[in-house]
Formats: sequence, C-alpha cells, structure tokens
Amino acid sequence: MNRNEFLKISAAMAGTGLIASLPGVSNAFSPAKSNRPAIKKSLKYGMIKEELSIVDKFKLIRDLGFHGVELDSPNELDKKEILKARDASGIELPGVVNSLHWRMPLSHPDMETRQKCIDSMRTSLYDCRDYGGNTVLLVPGVVNENISYDEAWERSTVSIKKIIPWAHETGVKIAIENVWNNFLLSPMEAARFVDQFNDPMVGWYFDIGNILRYGWPEQWIRILGPRILKLDIKEFSRKKQNEEGLWKGFDVEFLEGDIDWKAVMQALTEIDYQGGWMSAEVNGGDRKRLQVISERMDRILES
Repeated sequence: MNRNEFLKISAAMAGTGLIASLPGVSNAFSPAKSNRPAIKKSLKYGMIKEELSIVDKFKLIRDLGFHGVELDSPNELDKKEILKARDASGIELPGVVNSLHWRMPLSHPDMETRQKCIDSMRTSLYDCRDYGGNTVLLVPGVVNENISYDEAWERSTVSIKKIIPWAHETGVKIAIENVWNNFLLSPMEAARFVDQFNDPMVGWYFDIGNILRYGWPEQWIRILGPRILKLDIKEFSRKKQNEEGLWKGFDVEFLEGDIDWKAVMQALTEIDYQGGWMSAEVNGGDRKRLQVISERMDRILES
C-alpha cells in the first residue's frame, strides 16, 4: 500500500474509530491532550535543603514524586556515592549543568579563561555519561559593555566546535540554555545558532520562565521544535516585574504568574517534544517546600 492509498483509507476509517486498531497508529487520531508527550519531573540538586546524605536526598525526592535530579559538574561530590545513591533510590540523573559557564564564559575576551570553560565541559560531558544522563546544560556566553554581541557569537561558536567531539565520544548532547545573558534573544536567532553547527549533538535546553521577560514560551517552543532537548521551568510575573523590579518577577509560585501553561503544554504536544524531562529551577527548601513544587508541577503537566 502506498502513502496516498493509506491516507485515503485512514480518512475513511477515522470517523468510525477503526483506525485505532491498526498496528502502530493506535493514538494517531486521539484528542490532542491524549497525545501529550511523556514527561518526567526533575529538579536541581541544590534545591534539596535537607541535611541528608546523597542517597537520602535522592530517596526524599523520589518519595515526593520526582523522577530525577540534575547535578552541577564539575563538582566536588564523590561519584561512587552518587552512583550508589542513584541505584539505591531509583532516581535518574538525566543531565548535568556546567558549573563554570557563568564565571568563565565562552565569550570571554581572554582565551585562557574560555579554555577553562571548554575543559570543564569535557568533565561535564563525561560525568553526565557516567551518571547515565544525556545532556549538559551550557550557557553559551554573555554580552555586556566589554563583550559585544558579534564577539560573543564568534567566540562561543568557535569554543563549542571544540567541545563537540567530546559530545560524540560520550553520547551526551550539548544543550544551550536561554538565560538573561543579553545573548540569543529571539527564537529565530536561537534556532540559527544551533543550526550553524549542523550536528545532532547540539541542541537547546529551553527555560520556560526566563522567556517571559521578552517573549512568549509557546512561540519559542513552536519555532525551536525538535531542537529542544530538555525543559527548565520557573514561574514569572510581569506585574511584579513592572511594579517591584525586574528580578521580582520570579518571586511567584508556579501557576500564579503570567505563563499560560495550557498553551505551553499544547505547543509541546504540537512539536512532539521528545526530551522526556521537565526540571524545576526555583527556590527549593525542605520536604514541605519540595512537596509543593512537585504537586504544582503535576498540575502544570495536566494543563
């Protein structure tokens, strides 16, 4: 059967519901919400404020409904202890966050400083592989009064090209995140930045809350599409930003800000988001605080 014949038969059968019985297309014509991509909940390790061992921290978040946690790398934690905690708790380590990209950005004028960040990315990629993850979150660079936009683009591009071979060696992808770094400020530009590498090991770590300062996350999601490897989430209030100051915009709980979570989830459905994870990056705390975060994330996923 060729494609045209299949489409004709599918259209005829769609109204009867019989197409649901065809192998491999059981959900092809289900309502959009039932087609939602499977997404697990994670959070950043630093959000866990209980004074516990690594394994007990992992068990704590598991009991609160989280499926994974992301660590910074390079870090000073014992890797054997981390792996034991992972295996004992069942908590996954889907990715890591590079820990030097802010202090020593890839856009820095000094080559030695950039090289330190490049070298740290090698450590991050190998750590992530050992943890069983598949992405390293990387801030690609910053623009400021001393670093121009074009310089940031050129330096970070050259630096990331040096990192890509290690991504291939480890099987771990470089996931570039949108942050308040005055760089890559539109989804079209973000897509172009990723596409210039023409390499499947470079993609985007989309932070939903960071976009509210200058855009709408559902628009970014549709434009970035399959380039999105993972999701960070936080809430943001434009009202608080305007009335109390820029950074106060983040001082709001999930579902109480200006993000249209229903529109976000619909956009993720439309692009068939395959990253599998949504990671909270907000103020953490003790068990009670983390429980609130977990429950609100559930409500977001059900939007």
